[in-house]
Amino acid sequence: MNKKLKYLTKVSLNKKIKSKWFLIVNILIVIAIVSLVNIDSIINFFGGSFGKDTNIIVVDNTDRSFQLFENAMENTNDIISGFDTSKLVVTINDEEEAAIEKIEDNKTIVVVLNEDEENVIAAKIITEKYIDAVLHQKIIASINVVRSSLVISDYDINVEDLIKINTPAEIERVYLDETKTQSEEHMSIIMSVVFPTLILPFFMLIIFLVQMIGAEINEEKTTRGMEIIISNVSPKTHFISKMLASNIFVLIQGTILFLAGMLGLLVRTKFNKTVTGILPEGVNISGLWEQLVESGVADKLIYIIPLTLLLIVLSFVAYSLLAGILASMTTSMEDFQQLQTPIIIISVAGYYLAMLAPLFEGAIFIRLAAYLPFLSSLLCPALLIIGQIGIIDVFIAILLLVILIYLMITYGLKIYKVGILNYSTSKLWLKMIKAVKE
Repeated sequence: MNKKLKYLTKVSLNKKIKSKWFLIVNILIVIAIVSLVNIDSIINFFGGSFGKDTNIIVVDNTDRSFQLFENAMENTNDIISGFDTSKLVVTINDEEEAAIEKIEDNKTIVVVLNEDEENVIAAKIITEKYIDAVLHQKIIASINVVRSSLVISDYDINVEDLIKINTPAEIERVYLDETKTQSEEHMSIIMSVVFPTLILPFFMLIIFLVQMIGAEINEEKTTRGMEIIISNVSPKTHFISKMLASNIFVLIQGTILFLAGMLGLLVRTKFNKTVTGILPEGVNISGLWEQLVESGVADKLIYIIPLTLLLIVLSFVAYSLLAGILASMTTSMEDFQQLQTPIIIISVAGYYLAMLAPLFEGAIFIRLAAYLPFLSSLLCPALLIIGQIGIIDVFIAILLLVILIYLMITYGLKIYKVGILNYSTSKLWLKMIKAVKE
């Protein structure tokens, strides 16, 4: 049995890995991931822009606002990635029409500053089309800085008093639970955004795994190759070989995706680019590890990562077992597509629940959902890292997942034996129930 199992597993795995499509698709995937991580460099190489080529022409009809505006924009230079304040150009008074003629698509913005009796200054922002929302807000903020500076100058306001008025209040964050800290709260918010992004490849691999098993089993059934295989090996050996080959393949595919991501970051680093631009706003990658250590999340990763990997592997096994059982009851890929719909819905629900986990803080619903076998691998890591569940909850989820796998192997194998050589859908469900009872 062991020799036949190894042989079938090897044949099934080689069929997937040693095909030209596997090589071509993965080359394209690596190129796509590296390109996405370095998308700004690619666009700049082909003449595109991420804001650094933007030319702001200031029409200063106040004769005193341009320098203030330029200084205010310089202060935002670090915030607007690649923005070059040397591109700022000031025109002579009353040349608004001449400035507008220089507008080229979204690469040129005209800012008109006029005197205003009530509000000190009135401004206009003129563009060809829409502009980047962040840049738009920075221009507005710079105009407000100009206005504040002119108000101070015109009304002889004491600068020290103005600073006191505009200085934000000091707010002390107090936690009645002494185990909670502000840095941990901040990192929980960040990780609740970042973590769902990290589990996206796992979600995609689940769908790929389910479809792959269904396609392979149905291919063998439609070509009548299943009869030849089952006449030489037991359905149990065939069933296990499909699960092993498919899971090994998915783990290999997952490793390729991970390495492709690391290669993309390496290429980005070689070109002296930071990875800040590809992360959510507010996440400073250069100090991310320090923030992780300070918040205590780094200590959690010591057990979160192994538990997550264990959940992922067990979930792959569970999804593959379910897909194999369902595929054995179908006679075509079209039939399997209908049966796999509930699996896809469950995995999609798990992914979105993981993304929305912070909104369910304290809810019993989300805690119970984390125990459910087909959802636990997606929900548990996210809930664990933001502190909504503990290690005991994760172990409960793992135990339930192991029990489900055992039940699917024990009873699912009986269904598989009946369905694998059955090419008729007539009374098939009754036969499955009878097989389980026996």
